[in-house]
This record gives sequence, structure tokens and C-alpha cells, in this order.
Amino acid sequence: MINTIGNIWNNLVEWFKDRSDRNQLVYNFNYMAREAFIQGTAQTLLKASITKGVREYKHEFSNWMYTGFRIQALAGRALSKDEMMQIGQVVLADTLLVRRLVTLGWDTLEVCDDIGVYGCRWKLIDHAHIGLILNQNNM
Repeated sequence: MINTIGNIWNNLVEWFKDRSDRNQLVYNFNYMAREAFIQGTAQTLLKASITKGVREYKHEFSNWMYTGFRIQALAGRALSKDEMMQIGQVVLADTLLVRRLVTLGWDTLEVCDDIGVYGCRWKLIDHAHIGLILNQNNM
């Protein structure tokens, strides 16, 4: 009985820690995007949020709900598919960020503008470079 209560407590603590880490990543992303826009290094203000995600993109690290990491480009106009793809490719090229997103339970990257609801989506696990074969010479 005591062991069961301990397990439940540990699961609750871990859930709140993961939730806090996820919220902190979104906060940091938004802070850095805002600063880049203010300083003029980014021409469009980006804003991250947590969304439902795509069920077909789930993987072994996915949270049980809200598995989408959405980046909205606040351009004041509809973005072309190429523009949304370019934003997504910049994020996907950052392997450290993608791995952090995956390990914090996200499985879907979404990029959209502030006019429409849907934009482009990627399955994050496909871009995390997880499970690569170790080079035998380096062992």
C-alpha cells in the first residue's frame, strides 16, 4: 500500500516537472523570438504555443495530450507554403532543440501564420537523429 502511494506521488511529481519544463521552453522560445524581432535580426515575430498535435505522429516519448509545438508567424498576412516551410526547416536544423522537444513529449511541429488555422506540420521524431548506429571505431 505504501509503495503504491509512493509510485503515484512520484508520477505526479514527474508530471508537474515535465509540465514546468515544457512551459519554460515555450516561454524561452517566445522571449528569444521577441528579442530577435525587436533587434531586427528577425523580420517576423514568432510565437510558440502548445497544441493538440497529430495522433499519427505519436512516439514512445509523446505526452498523453497536447503534443504539438506550434510556431505562429505574426506577419499580418497569409504566408506562402514556402515561407512556412522555411521557418520549419530552421527549427528542424537545430538538432538540440528538436531533441529537447521530443524528450519533453512533443511529437508534432506546426508552423502557421496569424491568418489561417493550419500551416505545415512535421513529425519531430523523424528529425531528432535518435537511434543512429554507433561507430565501432569510436568505442
